Amino acid sequence: MTAAAESPAPAPAPDAADPAAQGQGHPQRWLILGVICLAELVVLLDNTVLTVAIPSLTRELAASTADIQWMINAYALVQSGLLLTAGNAADRYGRRKMLLTGLVLFGIGSVVAGLATTSAQLIAARAGMGVGGALLLTTTLAVAMQIFAPREQARAIGIWAAVNALGFAAGPLIGGVLLNHFWWGSIFLINVPVVLIGLVAVVALVPESKNPRGDRPDLLGALLSTVGMTSLVYAIISGPGHGWSSPTVVAGAGLGLAVLTGFVLWELRIPHPMLDMQFFRDKRFTGAVAGAVLITFGMGGSLFLLTQHLQFVLGYGPLEAGLRTAPLALTVVVLNFSGVSARWTQRLGTPAAVGVGMSMLAVGVTAIALFASDGYTGVLAGLLFIGVGCAIANPAMALAVMSAIPREKAGVGAGINGTLAEFGNGLGVAVLGAVLNSRFAALLGVGAAGSFPAAMAAAGSEESRERVTDAFATGLSTSQFVGAAAVLTGGLLAAYLLSRAERAAAPDPAPAEEGGPRAA
Repeated sequence: MTAAAESPAPAPAPDAADPAAQGQGHPQRWLILGVICLAELVVLLDNTVLTVAIPSLTRELAASTADIQWMINAYALVQSGLLLTAGNAADRYGRRKMLLTGLVLFGIGSVVAGLATTSAQLIAARAGMGVGGALLLTTTLAVAMQIFAPREQARAIGIWAAVNALGFAAGPLIGGVLLNHFWWGSIFLINVPVVLIGLVAVVALVPESKNPRGDRPDLLGALLSTVGMTSLVYAIISGPGHGWSSPTVVAGAGLGLAVLTGFVLWELRIPHPMLDMQFFRDKRFTGAVAGAVLITFGMGGSLFLLTQHLQFVLGYGPLEAGLRTAPLALTVVVLNFSGVSARWTQRLGTPAAVGVGMSMLAVGVTAIALFASDGYTGVLAGLLFIGVGCAIANPAMALAVMSAIPREKAGVGAGINGTLAEFGNGLGVAVLGAVLNSRFAALLGVGAAGSFPAAMAAAGSEESRERVTDAFATGLSTSQFVGAAAVLTGGLLAAYLLSRAERAAAPDPAPAEEGGPRAA
């Protein structure tokens, strides 16, 4: 028996708040989806938009390298650390209420960031935006699960996932356009009209929904999960810069693991846990968790490597490299907005969709590893395969996570989904980056410079520079192969566990009564 089946039956939610529970979607569900996707988009844009403003910030705010790192990381660090807590708050206090709160916090943070006059002010504003971003990312997915009937959830989550890809690709491009015409603060103030539109639309359209059981708040669990995840993500973010054996990274990782262990022990002993550990007894949930971590591990790490390949090996500038990764996001957007990926998922079933999607993603990463050094044609082919794979696998994986959790815990489910994505992405960048550095150093020999720019600066001849470039390209290919293997392994494992869970949950066919009528 699965954990979902073992848990007590939830009390019914009000009909108006949860029309999907009666098999009907909200009458304005597609308009509401557009509203929450708009809120989601501004959050995702701010994950990447700041990267193009680094020269301006360095010049106009006299920002140091450490300041720039904190401007970028404060947002991701706070957001990833609070996702689970934000989802739990949405379930308890109301998803519409937390969606509005998230928009207000994000809007205020955007204004403060846009008008900041010092690095410290901008870092603090980015942290505040991270709080709002955590609330928005969890509530948007939770609301989508509430307003759509099960038969439409696959397409709705597909569109939600496509907005993720669109935000990833569009951030640097929108930032570049704004910086060409305005000062650096415009990349934050552009959020304000979007937030105002979102507030009006949420008040007018989005129905309130929350956990009707009203579990008592798990304050210690919220504190432990936030501190643990923040510490662990900080260690992953800091590893490439400080070194994986540095005291800062070791202390952060050790604190994170210790606190998260305490979180698990605490959740097992209290009657109303923030994260019910019984979920992990459900093979649908464990399969989706394993797949989600490994797909973001391979995807995040491989794209991190690809941007370096395009710039250092193929010689493109930052904006040119960003434009050349856009086909991936465009493929995801087209397939999900058109409903094609949802139809494939429905025909294949969730286990097969996850397996097929992640296998195609692995093929795309492998193609980049094999052919990227020959020019952009090989990269483009790989990006298209990755895009198709993501369009199929990502929504199916998110649907598997959300479907394995009771409806009244939709916020927690969204928090888990977001936390897995953040953790897998950070781990992919860290591990595949370490593989790259190790292979690069081994090929260049003892005493070689530790990074590609440093090694090129130290190269004294054209022959030496070619040797450095070849060594870096080989290191990139090796790392991409590791990422492809992780994605393929995750796809096969997730498909197997999800398939087993579906077979276990399927009702046994009723035996024909002895002597009863037989089919002709």
